[in-house]
Amino acid sequence: MSTESSSSRIDLPLAGLAAIFLGSGTLHLVKPEVFEPIVPPQLPETRKVVEISGVAEIVCALGLLHPKTRRVAGFASAALLAGVFPANVQMSVDAGKRANRKRTAKSAGFFAGTLARLPLQWPMIKVALSAGKGERG
Repeated sequence: MSTESSSSRIDLPLAGLAAIFLGSGTLHLVKPEVFEPIVPPQLPETRKVVEISGVAEIVCALGLLHPKTRRVAGFASAALLAGVFPANVQMSVDAGKRANRKRTAKSAGFFAGTLARLPLQWPMIKVALSAGKGERG
């Protein structure tokens, strides 16, 4: 019989979400130029927006991993995912235009990847919300 409380354990979907945030957040900081084209033009200082969103993803990931911060990080993660969804749609639109213009396997593959990612946002938001409600980990 384990004496470990259920709130100190982390389940696979939550660990996966944290890993995605860590990877994406790191990529935002290491290669911000990848994300700059999808920042809405109304926002000033595109590079800073990309860097701040990368830091936010890393902070959310770390928060999801710790039982004491998991609830707040869950709600913050859901909000972050909802907030960046329009940028992900824009990335798909741009990739589709590039794929249509270039007609290469690489550009078509990237476009397919951006499209496939869009419906994954909803299960990621559900995992984040359940962590926020204290139902995960």
